[in-house]
Amino acid sequence: MHLVLLRFLKQHKFIFDMSKDDFKKKYVGSYLGIAWAFIQPLISLLIFWFVFQVGFKHMPMNDFPFILWFSVALIPWNFFSDALQTATNSITENSFLVKKVIFKVQILPIVKIYSSLFVHLFFLVFLFVLFSIYGFQPNIYYLQIPYFLICMIALLLGLSWITSSLVIFLKDVGQVVSMILQFGFWLTPIFYSLTAIPEKYQFLIKLNPLYYIIEGYRGIFLYHYWFWERPQQTLYFWLVTFIFLLIGYYLFKKLRPHFADVI
Repeated sequence: MHLVLLRFLKQHKFIFDMSKDDFKKKYVGSYLGIAWAFIQPLISLLIFWFVFQVGFKHMPMNDFPFILWFSVALIPWNFFSDALQTATNSITENSFLVKKVIFKVQILPIVKIYSSLFVHLFFLVFLFVLFSIYGFQPNIYYLQIPYFLICMIALLLGLSWITSSLVIFLKDVGQVVSMILQFGFWLTPIFYSLTAIPEKYQFLIKLNPLYYIIEGYRGIFLYHYWFWERPQQTLYFWLVTFIFLLIGYYLFKKLRPHFADVI
């Protein structure tokens, strides 16, 4: 048991170190370096805030300032979108590692997910500060943040095992993922409330597993409820995530022997 735990910790440290190196390499050569990882999402958030809050003078959502209601949904979406896109290309970007028999290629998508997680953690701190400015103090519901991080990482892992293995054989998969994410942004209630959708179509929005996570973040920061207070949605999310993990693991294992022949 101790040997298994030690092996897990060593492997996790290896993944974490690779993630840090990957995070740094993304911005090598640019003048501002890794600062771009935080500047770009922040500018996007400010643009949306200016358009909807200043330009259209969007009214408060459910009695909460629009910037809070909106940013608490956009920030987890940005993490999901960035992680899935980069994890999809994780194997093709590291083709030299694929030909090493002893290297576990399945960890490459995890490396990309962790790399995107670093930026997400920064924006979680940004949320804490933003909510404090508006007079919202930390509360016990913040303890759910690790749970929803695990939710996203598990979902991302299953999806990225599927997309990263398929993109080697079907180059168009990367473009399909980008297109799906564009549609997904508008099909996820990020800047609009679910109540804005006709009731008979609301179930379609709830089929999106990101709906569970987005509403979970709002439950933490705004509405103050626990994830187990939504038992049906929690069960549905983990069922879908488990299916993606099973499909992703099987597909990756099945195609792994052919990676070196194609890359």
